[in-house]
Amino acid sequence: MATHGVDSDQTRRVLRWTYLGRVAYQSALELQIDSREQLRQGRADERLILLQHPHTYTLGRSADRGEILAGSEWLAARGVTIAESDRGGQVTYHGPGQLVGYPIINLDPDRRDIRRYMHDLQEVLVRTLAVFGLAAEARHEQPEIGVWCAGRKVASLGVHISRWITTHGFALNVATDLSYFSGIVPCGMPRVEMASIESLTGSAPEIEHVALACVECFCDVFDRQPQPIRPEELASPT
Repeated sequence: MATHGVDSDQTRRVLRWTYLGRVAYQSALELQIDSREQLRQGRADERLILLQHPHTYTLGRSADRGEILAGSEWLAARGVTIAESDRGGQVTYHGPGQLVGYPIINLDPDRRDIRRYMHDLQEVLVRTLAVFGLAAEARHEQPEIGVWCAGRKVASLGVHISRWITTHGFALNVATDLSYFSGIVPCGMPRVEMASIESLTGSAPEIEHVALACVECFCDVFDRQPQPIRPEELASPT
Protein backbone atom coordinates (compact mmCIF):
# COMPACT_ATOMS: atom_id res chain seq x y z
CA MET A 1 0.00 0.00 0.00
CA ALA A 2 1.26 3.48 -0.80
CA THR A 3 2.44 5.61 2.09
CA HIS A 4 1.14 8.87 0.62
CA GLY A 5 4.65 9.84 -0.39
CA VAL A 6 6.03 10.93 2.99
CA ASP A 7 8.14 9.33 5.68
CA SER A 8 7.34 9.09 9.38
CA ASP A 9 8.22 12.70 10.18
CA GLN A 10 6.00 13.92 7.35
CA THR A 11 8.77 16.03 5.79
CA ARG A 12 10.31 13.95 3.02
CA ARG A 13 8.65 12.04 0.23
CA VAL A 14 9.43 8.35 0.06
CA LEU A 15 11.47 7.22 -2.93
CA ARG A 16 11.33 3.50 -3.55
CA TRP A 17 14.36 2.34 -5.48
CA THR A 18 15.57 -0.89 -7.02
CA TYR A 19 18.39 -2.21 -9.16
CA LEU A 20 17.09 -4.68 -11.74
CA GLY A 21 20.22 -5.86 -13.53
CA ARG A 22 19.91 -6.17 -17.30
CA VAL A 23 16.49 -5.40 -18.81
CA ALA A 24 15.46 -5.02 -22.45
CA TYR A 25 14.75 -1.41 -23.45
CA GLN A 26 11.10 -1.97 -24.37
CA SER A 27 10.42 -3.86 -21.14
CA ALA A 28 11.94 -1.02 -19.14
CA LEU A 29 9.80 1.49 -21.01
CA GLU A 30 6.66 -0.46 -20.17
CA LEU A 31 7.75 -0.61 -16.54
CA GLN A 32 8.22 3.15 -16.47
CA ILE A 33 4.78 3.78 -17.93
CA ASP A 34 3.18 1.42 -15.42
CA SER A 35 5.06 3.07 -12.55
CA ARG A 36 4.02 6.53 -13.79
CA GLU A 37 0.37 5.56 -13.88
CA GLN A 38 0.53 4.00 -10.42
CA LEU A 39 2.04 7.22 -9.09
CA ARG A 40 -0.50 9.38 -10.92
CA GLN A 41 -3.36 7.36 -9.47
CA GLY A 42 -1.93 7.46 -5.94
CA ARG A 43 -1.37 3.68 -5.86
CA ALA A 44 2.41 3.85 -5.43
CA ASP A 45 5.19 6.08 -4.20
CA GLU A 46 7.82 7.69 -6.37
CA ARG A 47 10.46 5.34 -7.75
CA LEU A 48 14.02 5.32 -8.96
CA ILE A 49 14.55 2.35 -11.27
CA LEU A 50 18.20 1.49 -11.88
CA LEU A 51 19.31 -1.08 -14.45
CA GLN A 52 21.45 -1.92 -17.44
CA HIS A 53 20.30 -2.51 -21.02
CA PRO A 54 21.55 -4.89 -23.68
CA HIS A 55 23.17 -3.16 -26.67
CA THR A 56 20.63 -0.58 -27.89
CA TYR A 57 20.65 2.65 -29.86
CA THR A 58 17.76 4.89 -28.89
CA LEU A 59 16.42 7.84 -30.83
CA GLY A 60 14.99 10.73 -28.84
CA ARG A 61 12.43 13.23 -30.07
CA SER A 62 15.09 15.38 -31.78
CA ALA A 63 16.94 12.48 -33.40
CA ASP A 64 17.79 12.16 -37.06
CA ARG A 65 17.91 8.56 -38.29
CA GLY A 66 21.02 9.50 -40.24
CA GLU A 67 22.87 9.87 -36.93
CA ILE A 68 23.01 6.06 -36.81
CA LEU A 69 26.17 5.56 -38.83
CA ALA A 70 26.42 1.78 -38.55
CA GLY A 71 24.99 -0.41 -41.28
CA SER A 72 22.70 -3.37 -40.79
CA GLU A 73 25.54 -5.93 -40.95
CA TRP A 74 27.55 -4.07 -38.28
CA LEU A 75 24.47 -3.83 -36.05
CA ALA A 76 23.64 -7.51 -36.49
CA ALA A 77 27.21 -8.62 -35.83
CA ARG A 78 27.29 -6.66 -32.58
CA GLY A 79 23.78 -7.52 -31.49
CA VAL A 80 22.56 -3.93 -31.43
CA THR A 81 18.86 -3.13 -31.59
CA ILE A 82 17.32 0.25 -32.40
CA ALA A 83 14.45 1.77 -30.43
CA GLU A 84 12.53 5.01 -30.77
CA SER A 85 11.84 6.93 -27.59
CA ASP A 86 9.71 9.86 -26.42
CA ARG A 87 12.57 11.24 -24.32
CA GLY A 88 14.25 14.50 -25.22
CA GLY A 89 17.54 14.50 -27.07
CA GLN A 90 18.99 12.76 -30.07
CA VAL A 91 20.68 9.38 -30.56
CA THR A 92 22.52 7.62 -27.76
CA TYR A 93 23.80 4.20 -26.83
CA HIS A 94 22.77 1.96 -23.94
CA GLY A 95 24.58 -1.24 -23.09
CA PRO A 96 26.19 -3.47 -20.49
CA GLY A 97 28.43 -1.68 -18.02
CA GLN A 98 26.30 1.45 -18.13
CA LEU A 99 24.11 2.44 -15.18
CA VAL A 100 20.76 3.71 -16.44
CA GLY A 101 18.47 5.56 -14.06
CA TYR A 102 14.75 6.14 -14.56
CA PRO A 103 13.28 8.46 -11.89
CA ILE A 104 9.49 8.30 -11.73
CA ILE A 105 8.82 11.32 -9.56
CA ASN A 106 6.20 14.05 -9.31
CA LEU A 107 7.61 17.55 -9.71
CA ASP A 108 4.33 19.03 -8.49
CA PRO A 109 4.02 21.30 -6.59
CA ASP A 110 7.49 22.39 -5.50
CA ARG A 111 9.70 21.51 -8.50
CA ARG A 112 7.65 22.55 -11.52
CA ASP A 113 10.71 23.74 -13.43
CA ILE A 114 12.14 21.55 -16.19
CA ARG A 115 15.48 23.35 -16.28
CA ARG A 116 15.85 22.90 -12.52
CA TYR A 117 15.01 19.22 -12.85
CA MET A 118 17.72 18.72 -15.47
CA HIS A 119 20.25 20.60 -13.36
CA ASP A 120 19.33 18.49 -10.34
CA LEU A 121 19.83 15.25 -12.28
CA GLN A 122 23.23 16.50 -13.37
CA GLU A 123 24.10 17.34 -9.77
CA VAL A 124 23.20 13.79 -8.75
CA LEU A 125 25.66 12.45 -11.31
CA VAL A 126 28.40 14.92 -10.40
CA ARG A 127 28.11 13.85 -6.75
CA THR A 128 28.01 10.17 -7.68
CA LEU A 129 31.20 10.49 -9.70
CA ALA A 130 32.85 12.31 -6.80
CA VAL A 131 32.28 9.22 -4.67
CA PHE A 132 34.58 7.38 -7.09
CA GLY A 133 37.24 10.07 -7.11
CA LEU A 134 36.23 11.98 -10.23
CA ALA A 135 35.77 15.74 -10.50
CA ALA A 136 32.97 16.18 -13.02
CA GLU A 137 31.17 19.18 -14.44
CA ALA A 138 27.65 19.67 -15.67
CA ARG A 139 27.14 21.34 -19.03
CA HIS A 140 23.73 22.89 -19.49
CA GLU A 141 23.57 24.12 -23.08
CA GLN A 142 22.72 22.16 -26.21
CA PRO A 143 24.21 20.06 -27.63
CA GLU A 144 26.53 19.44 -24.65
CA ILE A 145 23.89 18.78 -21.99
CA GLY A 146 25.27 16.05 -19.78
CA VAL A 147 28.11 15.42 -17.36
CA TRP A 148 31.74 15.68 -18.40
CA CYS A 149 35.14 14.73 -16.99
CA ALA A 150 38.44 15.99 -18.40
CA GLY A 151 36.71 17.20 -21.56
CA ARG A 152 34.99 13.88 -22.22
CA LYS A 153 31.33 13.04 -21.80
CA VAL A 154 30.69 10.43 -19.13
CA ALA A 155 26.91 10.68 -18.68
CA SER A 156 23.95 11.58 -20.88
CA LEU A 157 20.46 12.78 -20.00
CA GLY A 158 17.10 12.62 -21.74
CA VAL A 159 13.77 13.01 -20.01
CA HIS A 160 10.04 13.04 -20.59
CA ILE A 161 7.60 14.89 -18.35
CA SER A 162 3.85 14.32 -18.46
CA ARG A 163 1.69 16.45 -16.17
CA TRP A 164 4.85 16.96 -14.09
CA ILE A 165 5.54 13.25 -13.63
CA THR A 166 8.92 12.22 -15.00
CA THR A 167 10.08 9.24 -17.03
CA HIS A 168 13.39 8.37 -18.74
CA GLY A 169 16.43 9.94 -17.10
CA PHE A 170 20.18 9.37 -17.31
CA ALA A 171 22.89 6.96 -18.45
CA LEU A 172 26.23 6.87 -16.62
CA ASN A 173 29.11 5.01 -18.25
CA VAL A 174 30.75 2.81 -15.62
CA ALA A 175 32.53 0.01 -17.51
CA THR A 176 30.87 0.57 -20.88
CA ASP A 177 32.43 -0.69 -24.10
CA LEU A 178 32.87 2.77 -25.59
CA SER A 179 33.48 1.41 -29.09
CA TYR A 180 29.71 1.12 -29.51
CA PHE A 181 29.45 4.91 -29.60
CA SER A 182 31.33 4.80 -32.91
CA GLY A 183 28.19 3.48 -34.60
CA ILE A 184 26.30 6.73 -33.98
CA VAL A 185 26.71 10.49 -33.72
CA PRO A 186 26.31 10.61 -29.94
CA CYS A 187 23.81 13.29 -28.90
CA GLY A 188 24.35 15.04 -32.23
CA MET A 189 28.05 15.76 -31.57
CA PRO A 190 30.28 14.25 -34.28
CA ARG A 191 33.55 15.02 -32.48
CA VAL A 192 32.55 14.19 -28.92
CA GLU A 193 34.82 11.85 -26.97
CA MET A 194 32.95 9.54 -24.64
CA ALA A 195 34.36 8.28 -21.35
CA SER A 196 33.52 5.93 -18.50
CA ILE A 197 34.54 5.61 -14.88
CA GLU A 198 36.78 2.76 -15.97
CA SER A 199 38.47 4.71 -18.78
CA LEU A 200 39.01 7.72 -16.52
CA THR A 201 40.30 5.92 -13.44
CA GLY A 202 41.74 2.70 -14.79
CA SER A 203 39.39 0.53 -12.76
CA ALA A 204 35.71 -0.31 -12.84
CA PRO A 205 33.68 -0.31 -9.62
CA GLU A 206 30.90 -2.85 -9.29
CA ILE A 207 27.88 -1.34 -10.96
CA GLU A 208 25.73 -2.22 -7.92
CA HIS A 209 28.06 -0.05 -5.81
CA VAL A 210 27.60 2.83 -8.23
CA ALA A 211 23.83 2.31 -8.05
CA LEU A 212 23.89 2.55 -4.24
CA ALA A 213 25.94 5.75 -4.37
CA CYS A 214 23.56 7.16 -6.97
CA VAL A 215 20.53 6.47 -4.76
CA GLU A 216 22.13 8.29 -1.85
CA CYS A 217 23.08 11.27 -3.98
CA PHE A 218 19.66 11.37 -5.63
CA CYS A 219 17.89 11.48 -2.28
CA ASP A 220 20.22 14.20 -1.00
CA VAL A 221 19.59 16.41 -4.04
CA PHE A 222 15.85 15.78 -4.27
CA ASP A 223 15.23 15.62 -0.51
CA ARG A 224 13.70 12.15 -0.61
CA GLN A 225 13.64 9.30 1.89
CA PRO A 226 15.06 6.16 0.22
CA GLN A 227 13.37 2.83 0.71
CA PRO A 228 14.44 -0.25 -1.27
CA ILE A 229 11.81 -2.20 -3.14
CA ARG A 230 12.23 -5.78 -4.34
CA PRO A 231 12.16 -6.22 -8.12
CA GLU A 232 9.23 -8.62 -7.82
CA GLU A 233 7.18 -5.82 -6.26
CA LEU A 234 7.33 -3.96 -9.56
CA ALA A 235 5.52 -4.96 -12.70
CA SER A 236 7.69 -7.80 -14.00
CA PRO A 237 9.76 -6.98 -17.09
CA THR A 238 9.15 -9.36 -19.97
